[in-house]
Amino acid sequence: MRKTISLLFMALVLITNEGLTQSKRVIEIGILLDEKSPELDPLVSILQQEIRSVIGEDAEVSFAPERVLANDHNIDVAERNYQTLMNGPAEIIIAFGPINNVVISKVQEHRKPTVLFGTAPKEFATLDNTKTSSGINNLAYLITSLSFTDDLQAFADIYPYKNVGVAVNKDLSETLPVTEVLDEIFEGAERSYVLIPFDNISEIIEQLDDIDALYLGGGFLLSDEQVKELADALIDEHIPSFTSTSVRDVELGLMATNQTNTNVSQIIRRIALSVEAIVNGTNPADLPLYIENANQLTINFNTADILNVPIRYSLIATTNFVGNFENINADKKYNLLDVINDAIANNLALGASAKDVELVGQDLKTAKSNYLPDITASATGTYLDPEVARISNGQNPELSTDGNITLTQTIFSPAVSAGINIQRDLQEAQQENYNADKLDLVFEASNAYFNALLLKANLQISSSNLDVTKRNLEIALQNYESGEAGKADVLRFRSQMAQNTQQLVEAVNSLEQAYFALNQLLNEPIEREIDVEDVDMGEGIYREYKYEQLRDIVDNPELLVPFISFLVDEAMKNAPELKSLEHNLNVTRHNLKLAATGRYMPTVALQGQYNRNFSRSGEGTDVPMGFPAVPQSNYNVGLNLSLPIFQQNKQNINRQTALIQQQQIRLTQDNVELQIKQGVQASLLNLINQISNIELAKVSESTAQESLELTQEAYASGASNRVQLIDAQNNYFQAQLANANAAYNFLLSAIQLERQIGYFFLLHTNEENNEFRQRFFTYLSSRN
Repeated sequence: MRKTISLLFMALVLITNEGLTQSKRVIEIGILLDEKSPELDPLVSILQQEIRSVIGEDAEVSFAPERVLANDHNIDVAERNYQTLMNGPAEIIIAFGPINNVVISKVQEHRKPTVLFGTAPKEFATLDNTKTSSGINNLAYLITSLSFTDDLQAFADIYPYKNVGVAVNKDLSETLPVTEVLDEIFEGAERSYVLIPFDNISEIIEQLDDIDALYLGGGFLLSDEQVKELADALIDEHIPSFTSTSVRDVELGLMATNQTNTNVSQIIRRIALSVEAIVNGTNPADLPLYIENANQLTINFNTADILNVPIRYSLIATTNFVGNFENINADKKYNLLDVINDAIANNLALGASAKDVELVGQDLKTAKSNYLPDITASATGTYLDPEVARISNGQNPELSTDGNITLTQTIFSPAVSAGINIQRDLQEAQQENYNADKLDLVFEASNAYFNALLLKANLQISSSNLDVTKRNLEIALQNYESGEAGKADVLRFRSQMAQNTQQLVEAVNSLEQAYFALNQLLNEPIEREIDVEDVDMGEGIYREYKYEQLRDIVDNPELLVPFISFLVDEAMKNAPELKSLEHNLNVTRHNLKLAATGRYMPTVALQGQYNRNFSRSGEGTDVPMGFPAVPQSNYNVGLNLSLPIFQQNKQNINRQTALIQQQQIRLTQDNVELQIKQGVQASLLNLINQISNIELAKVSESTAQESLELTQEAYASGASNRVQLIDAQNNYFQAQLANANAAYNFLLSAIQLERQIGYFFLLHTNEENNEFRQRFFTYLSSRN
């Protein structure tokens, strides 16, 4: 009995499967294209695979090659292709492109289910894209709206062109009333147009001489290489551009577009779902529409910057930006080493500090000059009372002129010798102060450089975050229109967009302020256009100076403790603050010695004078008989010794003052040493934090991005709310900032550590840096 039941069951299954196989439906699908091309063929294949995947086992789908027809932008051919599919075995028609769009949109009765997708200027199409479904029997359309009128007005709002070239495919211009439409658009306007029909890019480039702007009203099937060639030519000619094609073409260098960045896979999926619904018996007239009605301005920041097209702040809220916010017009693009070298060469504060060294050098010269001879020449004219002159026996005439030269030479002086030594140490101390100022400037310039990089990354991320908010608002609007969300969601994301727009404006201004600060440090005009190069520890100067090796040492717990000890020793040897204090301590020693033993040492000086009479007249010039004649010249030489016995107790007071100063400097030395030890250890710990942050930030950004994408999908399907979506967006925004800033913060922390140890690797040769590393390994070996 069991065997009989089993055989009956197996027979029933076989009969059922055979019946299903025999009843499985074959769906013939025809495809209408405006053109076949290497760029479009893969998309057609993906669409066919997606339709088969979505329909699954419900039916077998057939795409016969003879039912994939292209019109080559010929409207007559398009009409014949459409009738061929209508009269043939195709059960469902999928049509693409503006030519097919024009043909099918004029059909009054659709005998077969038709799905229409294309980008057609609304000036030429008659479909109503304001409905939630087509309402036309057997017709569903999925169209991205395009308007010459809207595009040309948006272009004029960005750049006030006078004579714009309008480039359209030659076949389109011959098929559609393009001239009539453009004449109507420009009627009564203060600007004009030149129609440029084209079959290839060179035909556009050859006609750029008489226009000041270009609107690309066609070219949907241009390759990336062709678009790039056109964009480069327009930039070379300094001609702003606007395109009716995709955002991708703006990314390649064209300046702007009004088209949305619609996801191709999303469109293919939507077409496949429409076909599935038709197969399952749904009338295309009732299928929901997926239409991008709202224009979305996208601007290539770099192209606009090169062409000096200013972007108004009022456009930021409604504009997407592509590009990397590089200042293409910068007079100079700095890397870190450039900033450091230019700051050392040109910084005004450091220049003033160098003058302080020169001034103290002058004081040293003054102190040394006390051992140089002091020579004085003088002349005297004398008139004497004639009565007195008469009785002077020829010694003092009534009128006489005399001159003398006096020489004073200090041979030895305790105060002068001490003064020379004091000024020499003060000069050395001032030199070390300059060295400290130089190190501070290097760190300040590095900080300004990395601050500019941080703000540059913040600007890029803020722009991206605004794009995410715009996308979230778009989803909220779609949910609101479909009844899946309330108006509160739309209002919340509009508020979020306003906040993010203000955030972007502030990011732009903050970056400008950072450039101002950098120019000020470099003693350049504040308004000078500059840019900063991005950094990568594995590339350029950072690779050359082996910052990755520093990271590896700090990341090793076994090396950390000896490395800290080694760096503290190096810092003590290098610190200009300690060297300056040591020279000031020497000054107190000189003062102490002068006040102690100097009082018992005499000052020895040599003096000499030469006198000469130049003239004698009047009474008293004659020498009486028996009196010696007065010599016309004479001289004297003397040696002077002076010993201070008691100087109002000033020597004792000076000695006490020197002792107090000595104690004060030693306290300061101890404090500076503690600060150095604390600074080195704190900098190393901060460096360790940044090392872990680099890896964690990468993971955080990746997971936050995935979380945002999943939350966006969930919100679009009604599975999550706006609070969760905003939280995911903010989390991704913060993760992006953390990841972008991680490498900058590590390198800035490394520079801060170098300031603490008084040794900047970037300012030394490879040989000197290798010697530094070798000292550490030698130190490490000695400890072991």
